[in-house]
Amino acid sequence: MKPKNKIIIVDDHMLFSQSLELLINSFKDFEVINRFENGKVFISYLQENIDSEVDLILLDVNMPVLDGVSTMKWIKENRPNLKVIALSVNDDEEIIIKMLTNGAKGYLLKDTSPEIFRNGIVSVIEKGFFFTELVSGMLVKKANSDATKVNLKDKEIIFIKHACTEKTYKEIASEMCLSPKTIDGYRECLFDKLEIKTRIGLVLYAIKNKIVLV
Repeated sequence: MKPKNKIIIVDDHMLFSQSLELLINSFKDFEVINRFENGKVFISYLQENIDSEVDLILLDVNMPVLDGVSTMKWIKENRPNLKVIALSVNDDEEIIIKMLTNGAKGYLLKDTSPEIFRNGIVSVIEKGFFFTELVSGMLVKKANSDATKVNLKDKEIIFIKHACTEKTYKEIASEMCLSPKTIDGYRECLFDKLEIKTRIGLVLYAIKNKIVLV
């Protein structure tokens, strides 16, 4: 019999965490092996169980003691091979970009349907990424396919790398010694060329095509 995929939940809301565990355990081939209320206790567990086998981490973004972003930074530096899906109640662009650039393989809103949630965890385990159109600005099918790379100009690549940071578009314009209007032009041109709608989609494209490394 094929072993079940092992999942850990890190979320400070007990009711949600318990309900999520019940949902996951109802799926074929999945089981929750542990739950933690914040990033600090989760990291302590990883440090004490270096050889522990886990296929996926479901990580809440907003937690007391140590939040999801700080936990992702630790994971990126210490356990980069761990696959993580961020969980949140909102689709704040700045937070999503921080989670992405620190190695999160997916981002799901907590009001996601059970069907989409299951598709998400299956996709991350089997393919490596999952982002809904709501948070990525890119169709799920396109985001999870091996689409042919688009030919990008050097300036466009530089712009994309800046867009994968926490800089504002105005700050990017200053860094590239260009006017804000020119930067807006780069952004709109890339959105059209890559068939995306948001900066998050741009970051996701950069990560999948190794323009930036996470």
